[in-house]
Amino acid sequence: MDGLTFKQIDASGVEDWLAGLREDLVSKTYRPDPVRRVMIPKPGGGERPLGILTIRDRVVQTAAKIVLEPVFEADFEDSAYGYRPRRSAIDAVKEVHRLLCRGHTDIVDADLSKYFDTIPHAELLRSVGRRIVDRHVLRLIKLWLRAPVEERDGDGKRQMSGGKGHKRGTPQGGVASPLLANIYINRFLKHWRQTGRGKAFRAHVVSYADDFVILSRGRADEALAWTGAVMTKLGLTLNEAKTSVKDARREGFDFLGYTLGPRHLPNGGRWYLGASPSKKSVQRVKLRSANCLCQATRTPGTKCGHD
Repeated sequence: MDGLTFKQIDASGVEDWLAGLREDLVSKTYRPDPVRRVMIPKPGGGERPLGILTIRDRVVQTAAKIVLEPVFEADFEDSAYGYRPRRSAIDAVKEVHRLLCRGHTDIVDADLSKYFDTIPHAELLRSVGRRIVDRHVLRLIKLWLRAPVEERDGDGKRQMSGGKGHKRGTPQGGVASPLLANIYINRFLKHWRQTGRGKAFRAHVVSYADDFVILSRGRADEALAWTGAVMTKLGLTLNEAKTSVKDARREGFDFLGYTLGPRHLPNGGRWYLGASPSKKSVQRVKLRSANCLCQATRTPGTKCGHD
């Protein structure tokens, strides 16, 4: 395992290190190192797995992403905003707000269950292969998808999983993972457009990777039923506990850190459809501010309630 640090690579010579990595790639002897998995807290509670790659694998994945991203950008649907050049979460929120104000107020607030962990490798590679024919690049992607996963239990004991028998998932934290996730969710978005679902359900989809909403004029229930069936065919699952149909004229819904829905002008004024940072987002900002204040004012070596 090439778990070298930046300091070690600098000491041995960056050019020599890169030359060795290039030789491994040219000679087809390159194999990805195990991905270290750690659990990080989710804003809404629970934990999310994060995959930490070695510097060596991050360099290779970054180089591949630079070449591959423009190829797939040409094929991505306009309704997709996540992890794309010159697009952001704010752009997605603005588009949702625009559609709300145009009367698309029947909402499917959707959530995919463990999307990154459940993407089927065979179908994903088939999607990649529709635009990439270089077998060496396809081999690289397959190696990344099936890289071993290293975890540590409560006693610090090393445990290995994944490997060749692993058939699903791409690690969150991998450089190539956001692009691969976009490639696969694009199958849903493209199918939506090609089958005329927008017209049939009088609706639009706004997607940020696995986080998406459907904004309809009165046909949200039909859109949800259709979406659930399509996701099943793709080998994915809608999280029933977090997916719901809402009337944005009467109740708010959260999307990418914002709450969108009905607002009232001060002093009992008229209502309107607005957007503002969600309570969870505000709480995170307050917690970070409190942590910064504690770190700036406390005595070195002591702890506070935010540690």
